[in-house]
Amino acid sequence: MESSEPVPPFLTAAGHPVRWRLLTELAHSDLAVRELTALVAQPQNLVSYHLGKLRKAGLVAARRSSADGRDTYYTLDLRRCSDLLTGAGHALHPALRLQPPPPAGLTGPRALFLCTGNSARSQMAEALFAHLGGPAVRAYSAGSRPKPISPHAVAVLTARGLDLRAARAKHLDEFTGEHFDRVITLCDRVKESCPEFPGHPRPTHWSLAEPAAEPAAFERLADELTERIGFLLHTFPRRPVDDVQAAGR
Repeated sequence: MESSEPVPPFLTAAGHPVRWRLLTELAHSDLAVRELTALVAQPQNLVSYHLGKLRKAGLVAARRSSADGRDTYYTLDLRRCSDLLTGAGHALHPALRLQPPPPAGLTGPRALFLCTGNSARSQMAEALFAHLGGPAVRAYSAGSRPKPISPHAVAVLTARGLDLRAARAKHLDEFTGEHFDRVITLCDRVKESCPEFPGHPRPTHWSLAEPAAEPAAFERLADELTERIGFLLHTFPRRPVDDVQAAGR
């Protein structure tokens, strides 16, 4: 007897091999169509077709590049993927629920956040990464053309218990030759001019629009950064649970 239960939406959307490849690439970084075409080694029209399917399923979103209007950046909605995966597991069996990873300590990752002005996006990302990652992480930020820190960025993070008053805008040249576990570009312009860093960490790009000069735009930016950074922290190596528990005794 056939089951009357429909196939979970995530499995329908992600089950195609090309779409799965696209999702795995977008899980690491926002990417333009031309970049995805090269990474998955498929014709651009086929890549665009499958991206359309993923957009229709709500798994990815698109935003026109602020550096080159001919480019469109695609972003994976990890929160929606998580929700749909949980639903898919539960649909098969109630015991198959996604569980958060076991408690473990980060091994001291260093992350550098870059945008053009180092006045809002990258400053907020630096502060939120340090806050969410705890004392083990090392967060830095810089810009290609630094300018004074936005008072809206200061106000929004102050309301969330984070103090930006002592922060200063920095040029990315200050970090030349330093090693980072992850370098994250937050605007499309600085992505095009991001220098190489020792160790050649795989570049990660988050295509975030520059917030308009209103508090609500900075609130939305803080929310998106909080979500992205929360997922990012799970990609760094962690100490075994036994080591973490021993350190706490």
